[in-house]
Amino acid sequence: MRLIKKIFLFPRIIYFFIPILIISLLFTNFPSIASEISSIKFIGEVTLPKNLTFQKTEVGGLSGITYDVKNNLYYAISDDRGQKGNTRFYTLKIDLSKGSLQKNGVTVVNVTTLLNESGDKFPPSQTDTEGIALTNKGTVFISSEGDVGKLINPFIKEFSLSSGKEITTLPIPNKFLPDKKGKQGIRNNLAFESLTITPDEKYLFTATENALIQDGSAAQPKIGSPCRILQYNLLTNQPEQEFLYQTQPVAPFLNLTGKFASGLPDIFALDDGGHFLSLERSFTGLGFAVSLFQVSLEGADDIHNIDSLLAVDSKNIKPVKKKLLLDLRTLDVVLDNIEGLTLGPKLPDGQRSLILISDNNFNSLQRTKILAFKIKIETPLIRLLRRLLPNLNR
Repeated sequence: MRLIKKIFLFPRIIYFFIPILIISLLFTNFPSIASEISSIKFIGEVTLPKNLTFQKTEVGGLSGITYDVKNNLYYAISDDRGQKGNTRFYTLKIDLSKGSLQKNGVTVVNVTTLLNESGDKFPPSQTDTEGIALTNKGTVFISSEGDVGKLINPFIKEFSLSSGKEITTLPIPNKFLPDKKGKQGIRNNLAFESLTITPDEKYLFTATENALIQDGSAAQPKIGSPCRILQYNLLTNQPEQEFLYQTQPVAPFLNLTGKFASGLPDIFALDDGGHFLSLERSFTGLGFAVSLFQVSLEGADDIHNIDSLLAVDSKNIKPVKKKLLLDLRTLDVVLDNIEGLTLGPKLPDGQRSLILISDNNFNSLQRTKILAFKIKIETPLIRLLRRLLPNLNR
């Protein structure tokens, strides 16, 4: 009788696993199908000491961050334009081994000065480095916003991780470059804040923080701004596609100073199929508004052949899709000028970590903050199995 039961049990096992195998093969052959972030949880913060120095440099202006999984280190770019020190990035250790970010969990362990192609330090006021992304070749790509007032162009350059020396410069499409008449190109301090590379390292993406001059207005109270996401092919080092990203309108709160700023300071590629995390940050007059979105390029129109969105009927252009993941104002945290994000290591429970970092602008009233989150990423296969097997997690 036991033998008969085993004989009948075997086909059932086969019938159970064959559909799973077929589904797995299907999803393997369609990499553009997105993984989804199904939950996000705040797990701690660290505020670096005021006027912190390391190797005779002031640690501040940290505008972008990237994670080195091989060495469990982070590299954070400073946007210092030469007023406090040389163009540089810092190496950080962030301890998440207990599943949360503890009070003394962030340590600065190194600083690297960036050198141009001649091996010289960049002159003061020539760079405004904002974004950073690590490759598997021991290099980092770094973006600079330039300076519109001085007609200094933005750049995206590759540097040696160890020596800091420039290796490669990516070409910037002409529509992004400022002109003497002020009728085209990036707006000052609203250019290439973001930088990310797909996991397969075939593509690099950056985005303007606000609209190009010929594309529309900068963000205003209760009015968003049409940004451009720019895609580079790292096999050819050439720009390819561009996509419209519309920032959310943000209402100021008790804006007694009249100052307002809002935009897209960073994006992070979740996969190889055009799915990202995006970070939007606004100064609202009384503190900051910061939101995280999940973004998809699926169905979005390529606008790289459109030099001016104002010259066409932009209502017919399909922008990227956005889904709000978290409004950080709902947390019990004093927010600052959050400008950088990256995925970190897996936590002890197997879920992935997310790190956000703030730029203190070297301002005595602001602080460098590192915020940590736990995120749950579900693949399409897991989501399907959860529907088929409701008791999967039980």
